[in-house]
Amino acid sequence: MSPAKANEVPSLRDLAPEAVLRRLELVVWRRLDGMLQGDYHGLLPGPGSDPDESRPYQPGDDVRHMDWNVTARTTAPHVRDPLADRELETWVLLDRSPSMDFGTAKCEKRDMALAAVATVGFLTLRVGNRVGAVVLGPGPAQRLPARTGRQALLGLLRRLATTPTGSGGSGGAGAAAATDLAAGVEQLARPPRPRGLAVVVSDFLSGTEWDRPLRVLAQRHQVLAIEVVDPLELELPDVGYLTLVDPETGRVSEVQTSRRPLRDRYAAAAMEQRAAIATRLRGAGASHLVLRTDSDLVLEVLRFVMAQRRTRRVARTPATDYTMKTTP
Repeated sequence: MSPAKANEVPSLRDLAPEAVLRRLELVVWRRLDGMLQGDYHGLLPGPGSDPDESRPYQPGDDVRHMDWNVTARTTAPHVRDPLADRELETWVLLDRSPSMDFGTAKCEKRDMALAAVATVGFLTLRVGNRVGAVVLGPGPAQRLPARTGRQALLGLLRRLATTPTGSGGSGGAGAAAATDLAAGVEQLARPPRPRGLAVVVSDFLSGTEWDRPLRVLAQRHQVLAIEVVDPLELELPDVGYLTLVDPETGRVSEVQTSRRPLRDRYAAAAMEQRAAIATRLRGAGASHLVLRTDSDLVLEVLRFVMAQRRTRRVARTPATDYTMKTTP
């Protein structure tokens, strides 16, 4: 693989984790943040700093909020409460199942998934905002608590970048334990939290009943589903006999890719599968962003944001829409 350019997702196998994080932050801030500036209104009140209107003092009010000017004019004690800041709490479900350890283009799917998480984190990183994550892989899901600030976000990304997948490389003799995506989505809904942004980054190939918990999650939170796809999952190349290994189960198959009817059937089945995934995501009430390992992450995010912006203009969506929220 040629060295990654500034607008490409670096491979974790080529760079150390710290270098990966620096590259991702550079890509997001240089190429995205200046284009997607804007404010949003969340539903989680913070302490605030701007003063609100004065009101009569009540027992128990903080005396530090006394409005002495109004108190002097009215001869009755008044306080001026601070306006509540509106914070956005974002929780990300990162699929680290063995099927994400696959890539035939600029990077592996797990690298693109990490870049997607970094993009969401940096773009929603504002004063008081918090970002947490649930890492889904073989074995119990790992929960990384939501914290605020750039250093906390970099620490979270570092944990994600160094979390082993347990796939043991490409293939392997033994079958890997299947990853339950539905259980991971349920983790995002527990414990109950104020409305915020829930992001699911996966290829949506793990498990079969993930749309039901996703629908439940979307009833309370804004849900963004980021589907990561490799081009070889959509079309087979004409390379003769090809040995394929299912990373989730370890099953090995040999196919003769020089046969055009086989390649056509594979492409049709892959298209049908992806269409079914898109239909299930729409039915669950999630916004859907597709990222390919051979595409430009920044360009795809920009296209998605512009499409969401046009949709909001037409539908006149209220200001509580969180999905990459920007103002025109």
